Amino acid sequence: MEHVDRIIEALRTGTRSIPQFLEYDDAPLNEMEWLRYACVPIRDQQVVKEDPKFTASMAKALAFGREECNYRLGFLVTPITWGKDGFPILPFEQKSVKLRNNLEGCSAVVLFAATVGSGMDRMIRRFEKSDPQMGLLLQGLGAERVESLCDLFNAEVDAAAQSLGHMTRRRFSPGYGDLPIEVQKEFLPLLDAERRLGIILSDSYLMTPSKSVTAIIGIE
Repeated sequence: MEHVDRIIEALRTGTRSIPQFLEYDDAPLNEMEWLRYACVPIRDQQVVKEDPKFTASMAKALAFGREECNYRLGFLVTPITWGKDGFPILPFEQKSVKLRNNLEGCSAVVLFAATVGSGMDRMIRRFEKSDPQMGLLLQGLGAERVESLCDLFNAEVDAAAQSLGHMTRRRFSPGYGDLPIEVQKEFLPLLDAERRLGIILSDSYLMTPSKSVTAIIGIE
């Protein structure tokens, strides 16, 4: 919870905060989620973890992850108002019913972008053809690492909001439900994500590094 005080100050302003950038040393490992992202069904996870060769591959992948992951995140807080059509007015254009329902009753949102950097992408490319099992383990680990980073930040936002008597909503990402992935074009520049986090958007609205996430957290 090392960044809670900074989040509290941003929540207190009542106006749109400037983007702030955080670094983390690590994030707790969720081994079950790692294997799920690596396409190992839950019913088979205990079996594969009893295979010495597979566990050795897991240990090797985890060592790569510890060496290559660089946990960085940018966020801002902005108040929101509600249009006559019932949709929240955000710093980017959208008409998502699911996001509207998620933010109902909220007066502010936290916008954030998180990444574990390009090192994991390089390792995945290195192994995906020469050692497909290691490639899958690294794909799964990269996905788990960035989601765990998001969970860590989300917990800090929850703690900051609660200290001010507020509640938070489940985070909601572009591309989920009916919130189009195209909003990334407006979302990422709000956080100066290319310059400060190294996140680049492709013509098809996919992020590089691939193990990056953007999301919205409603504050009630």
